[in-house]
Amino acid sequence: MAIDLRLTDRFEDRHIGPSENEVAAMLTELGVASLDELVSRTIPAPIRMREDLRLPLPLDESALLSRLRALSAENRVFRSFIGAGYSDTITPRAIERAVLENPAWYTQYTPYQAEISQGRLEALLNFQTMVIDLTGMEIANASLLDEGTAAAEAMMMFFRLTPKKDKCAFFVSEACHPQTIAVVRARAEPLGIRVDVGDHATFGIGDDIFGALLQYPATDGAIYDYSEFCSEAHETFAYVAVAADILSLAILEPPAVFGADAVIGNTQRFGVPLGYGGPHAAYFATRSRFKRQVPGRIIGVSVDQDGAPALRMALQTREQHIRRARATSNICTSQVLLAIMASAYAVYHGPSGLRAIAGRVHGLASVLGRGLQRLGYKLRHDQFFDTICVEGPPSQLRDIALGYAVNLRYMGDAAGIALDEATTCEDIDTLLTIFAEAAGVRLDFCADSLARNMRAGYHGILPRSAALLEHPVFGRYHSETELVRYLHKLASRDLSLTTSMIPLGSCTMKLNAATQLTPLTWASFSKLHPFAPTDQAAGYRQVFEDLETWLAEITGFDAVSLQPNSGASGEYAGLLVIRAYHYSRGDRQRNVCLVPDSAHGTNPASAVMAGMQVVVVRTDDAGSIDLEHLREMASRHADRLAALMVTYPSTFGVFESHITEACDIVHRLGGQVYMDGANMNAQVGLCRPGSYGADVCHLNLHKTFAIPHGGGGPGMGPICVAAHLKPFLPGHPALPATEPGAIGPVAAAPHGSASILLVSWAYIALLGSRGLRRASEVAILNANYVAKRLEAYYDVLYRGNSGHVAHEFILDLRPFRRQAGITEMDVAKRLMDYGYHAPTMSWPVVGAMMIEPTESECKEELDRFCEALISIRAEIQEIADGRADPELNVLKQAPHTARLVCGDGYELPYPREKGAFPAAWTRERKFWPGVRRINDAYGDRNLVCTCPPVEAYQEA
Repeated sequence: MAIDLRLTDRFEDRHIGPSENEVAAMLTELGVASLDELVSRTIPAPIRMREDLRLPLPLDESALLSRLRALSAENRVFRSFIGAGYSDTITPRAIERAVLENPAWYTQYTPYQAEISQGRLEALLNFQTMVIDLTGMEIANASLLDEGTAAAEAMMMFFRLTPKKDKCAFFVSEACHPQTIAVVRARAEPLGIRVDVGDHATFGIGDDIFGALLQYPATDGAIYDYSEFCSEAHETFAYVAVAADILSLAILEPPAVFGADAVIGNTQRFGVPLGYGGPHAAYFATRSRFKRQVPGRIIGVSVDQDGAPALRMALQTREQHIRRARATSNICTSQVLLAIMASAYAVYHGPSGLRAIAGRVHGLASVLGRGLQRLGYKLRHDQFFDTICVEGPPSQLRDIALGYAVNLRYMGDAAGIALDEATTCEDIDTLLTIFAEAAGVRLDFCADSLARNMRAGYHGILPRSAALLEHPVFGRYHSETELVRYLHKLASRDLSLTTSMIPLGSCTMKLNAATQLTPLTWASFSKLHPFAPTDQAAGYRQVFEDLETWLAEITGFDAVSLQPNSGASGEYAGLLVIRAYHYSRGDRQRNVCLVPDSAHGTNPASAVMAGMQVVVVRTDDAGSIDLEHLREMASRHADRLAALMVTYPSTFGVFESHITEACDIVHRLGGQVYMDGANMNAQVGLCRPGSYGADVCHLNLHKTFAIPHGGGGPGMGPICVAAHLKPFLPGHPALPATEPGAIGPVAAAPHGSASILLVSWAYIALLGSRGLRRASEVAILNANYVAKRLEAYYDVLYRGNSGHVAHEFILDLRPFRRQAGITEMDVAKRLMDYGYHAPTMSWPVVGAMMIEPTESECKEELDRFCEALISIRAEIQEIADGRADPELNVLKQAPHTARLVCGDGYELPYPREKGAFPAAWTRERKFWPGVRRINDAYGDRNLVCTCPPVEAYQEA
């Protein structure tokens, strides 16, 4: 017998939950002989792939890390003083280990179930409080995608607030970062907003200007007093947004003081690595009177049913439904994991620590400025925080700097030097040496000698006089011991995949393997500036090329853009590409987008943001697109038909048999087909959107390709397109070669959140063609097994022609409202007592739940979840039969906290054990909800989005 040299420890076996024996048992339960038979019955034969994906052979975890080490070595990490919105930082190791590398944080879902998300919500409330204090504004959200898109969102908010329709222009200061200007322009164009870029000091604000964007400090480092500009804008009823450096606000006057109506920016320099562009958490702060116009999520303070303080996402209807066809924004993804890191950084350092860091950075810049002047250089500005602009640098400066492994920023006839938290005195000496050599003069002084003759502190214009981070949370946790205990306490109040499965339909909560996340913290990946010369990022370029090739192969398309840094951003980018294609052919009238009524809320929202008119297409009783209605709507709008947006498998969890026909209907009338890739987890290796008729699709890398959800971000939404759409993929000012027809950038960084692309690269490299296909097969198997186990107790609403579901399915809970007064919300809260997060609620069917187990869960966990729902069904029957009180029952009173069941005042008419320990496994390991059911209405009536006084918790 020959020696077997194949892998013995395959990642496929680690990632896919069920063992071979469990797979066999589940197949027997379903009455099918094999996975292939199940898939054949589930996926329509005409679209089923017959060949394997052409991907490299899978690597084991050790080989993968070796390969990534080799790739990382191809990157050259120079010391970058480029700035432009991105700065090196020092991530406290305690935060890196306790948050970024901790699966209790990175495997959480968006906090829609607030009672089991109190820790993460508290961390985000800290983030909002930090932003409000630093900016001087009244409210802040819980993060956005990046500074560029946050600026675009500010523009859109001002546009919505403007009653006069003749105000259609937005002014952007030329002192803003170039990528921000480009993103704002790209967002404005489809909506008919004119963007005027110019000098804020000389620009006359006309009656057609509804808003303006300023940079503080400016992109070249200058500090301007914008108070006069803001006053003039307000006199013409225009609003002003300020893009502010978050660290500078520790020593500079908050923008609210000189009249800003909104303040936006990036919190990256609060301990979040550069990562070649992301992910980073942007911030958005504004006046309280605009609270219902703020994009994204706001965390608010409410109370639970016992009156105890409790946190929740406030104003949730905006976040969850995104206004559909009346959309003003499609942003539904924040950057929670990175916002938590930034807030933990502020908690750890506190107000004195932040002042010290900002003061040191400014001090180093002052020393450098003094040294450059001694060398004979002229500084463009004498008022700066951390960035110095040198006029007329010698032509040889770039080459000399590169020789010292230093990157500077070159802006026409000037050179920029941006310092940061990681800058050392040795760095200043190196910079002075470079400039001395470029000037051909002898350097006879050093940073230390200069510093001895200079006054400490900030002595420029607009020094900060406002208080800073006065809440006790920013003053308590400055030792590592205290910080680690605090972060652990918060993590323990959140249910994550470290606790149990999270069976959210359309969200694909699979575990993110530790090996995939390992390279994120390597300096060779994490410390690259996104605007560093491309030849310093050869390792990243190879990862991008591989991933683009692999995703194109997986989807059946010809080209890929990795830039969109959320699923919603991917939708928006894909529709802009379609729009640009039609325009290139002279079909500027094509602006109708057909959207099924079952679509994700972001689908119609994205279409509106792309300048399209949404026309709704009905779905039939089986949950599929109504083909006759599609034909009618497509024909009615034939001359104006731009696109059809479709999710496949359908939003109802079914592989529609006529998907190819639906695509053909649209194509015959000159339209394009956009496929929402939310359900790609059922397709990889089994069927390909590009082969059955789609022209473009986005992929949620945080779903199918295992990037962590992180409690509500980071996400990534690359778009894959057919060959005829390739020329229109997003461009960027920092990309060396952009197609002439490219749409503008949809993200601030050229490759979006570049560092987390490593996670999906690793996922594909570890699984290979066979493993990816098996993951899809087992995802379908697990969903069908759970549906089979539950069908005797609940109605499964939609199935395919053969009676099988795809990778998710819908349970109908509506009958229980009539029978026992029980709603889907009651079931969701009761599931917490069993240690589970609820499935997706009331979408796409109101009063129902959508369940998706994913391939990561083993049969034992699936059975435990089924037993929880079966037990809840029996509890519902007790109410229906009159054996339990209609209100004082285990469902209406759920969730049951330790404080409730251990308190002296327990008065519920059922035993404490029945409420708190409804299943055997809860006695072995109990996850306790942090609070009882939260009063949402109270929180919306009394919006508080900063940390409440500590006494509020003590009194409760």
